[in-house]
Amino acid sequence: MLRSKSSHRYRVTVGIGGNVGDVKRRFERLYAFFKRDKRVELLQTSLILKNPPFGFMDQDDFLNSIIVLQVSMQPLAFLEYLHRVEKKFARKRSFANAPRTLDLDIIFFDNRFIKTDRLTIPHASWFERESVMIPLMDIDR
Repeated sequence: MLRSKSSHRYRVTVGIGGNVGDVKRRFERLYAFFKRDKRVELLQTSLILKNPPFGFMDQDDFLNSIIVLQVSMQPLAFLEYLHRVEKKFARKRSFANAPRTLDLDIIFFDNRFIKTDRLTIPHASWFERESVMIPLMDIDR
């Protein structure tokens, strides 16, 4: 397991995805954004996987990856932070499973288990999705 020298306390695994525009370039910009942001430390990025959509099927395939961050924020504060990052990268929330520029999902937050109306950790269906399972195999947990 990689250990960070960061003062950030929590190790967070985040699923990233998108299917609108130049998603690979957006991922690169996202990585650069996280590297500049003092609130987080980017520890790892996984391979990028192309996946068919689910739920709403009449849309382009998705690109998905996993990133591992070190953060000091508590889970709900981190969720709000990720929503602001999505918005910065032009995410629009129109309907469930809609096409999107960037989707950021907390998969794991340290070893915590949380189930509220706003947040479920670990992510409810992470183990059912190739878009999570395959990139997870590419990183050190």
